Amino acid sequence: MVNSRAKGHTFENDIKHQLFAELGLKFQRDLNQYRQSDLGDLLCDDPAWPFVVECKRYAAGCQVKTAWLDQARRAARVVELYPAVIYKYNHQPIRVSIPFAALAEALGGTCDEPEQADLSFFGFCFVARELMSVRSGE
Repeated sequence: MVNSRAKGHTFENDIKHQLFAELGLKFQRDLNQYRQSDLGDLLCDDPAWPFVVECKRYAAGCQVKTAWLDQARRAARVVELYPAVIYKYNHQPIRVSIPFAALAEALGGTCDEPEQADLSFFGFCFVARELMSVRSGE
């Protein structure tokens, strides 16, 4: 039997290390997530980080679940950031679901549509870098 909390903890740690490797930003697990609702899973040490990160690791499936998006959206509203659900199913690559608005802002535009973009992990890192650059005026 798989301990889902341990599996989640391991995935969160894997993601924080991969985010550091790709972006050079340090993340830590938000240990308050088990005591308080509407918190993301990972906290970034850079205040310019534009996302609330929710991590999900499951055995079977093929796309982001609505409940995960809802959870990330609630947490993102609290801190006025974009929600990002980083998820992985067994034998599948890591995927990340973000709102179209985040993608549009990263590319210098705007979008009011409530749709989600499903990206590869590296695509998400590209969008995050671009968003941080646009917001800093670089």
